Amino acid sequence: MKSLLIPLLLLIGCTHPAQDLSEQSAKEIRDADVAMNDMAAKEGFNNALLAFADDNLFKPEDGEFPIVGKKALEDRYAGKEGTKEISWSPFKSEASSAGDLGYTLGNWKYVTPDTILYGMYYTIWKKQADGKWLWSVDGGHNMPGEFKMNQ
Repeated sequence: MKSLLIPLLLLIGCTHPAQDLSEQSAKEIRDADVAMNDMAAKEGFNNALLAFADDNLFKPEDGEFPIVGKKALEDRYAGKEGTKEISWSPFKSEASSAGDLGYTLGNWKYVTPDTILYGMYYTIWKKQADGKWLWSVDGGHNMPGEFKMNQ
């Protein structure tokens, strides 16, 4: 009987439900998205994307092959800080219950001297070992005008 008691106690101890980290992680992802936007306004779009990029990223490009890997993104943006005239804001963020993966959806606006362009975006975020959130997939599309999505 004693020989069965220890494995049984170990099994019971290992089957408790994991803590749901989705709500806290969704907030952290939204905060990372906003911080990346704030950095883009100060240091340029390209610099901000690189600062928050995961090494194994995937970035679809309209009419081109996707950018795969941070090194390829660094090569694409080499010597170009990028525009400071684009801004975005997430309207939705969700994360896995494990708190290691999630996404944001949002609206973007790009102001040029003669026009304003609008669109929507999606970003998939991955939590790093140090707790920092980096994007691993980022994309979006243009829209004919401003559109606000209610969460």
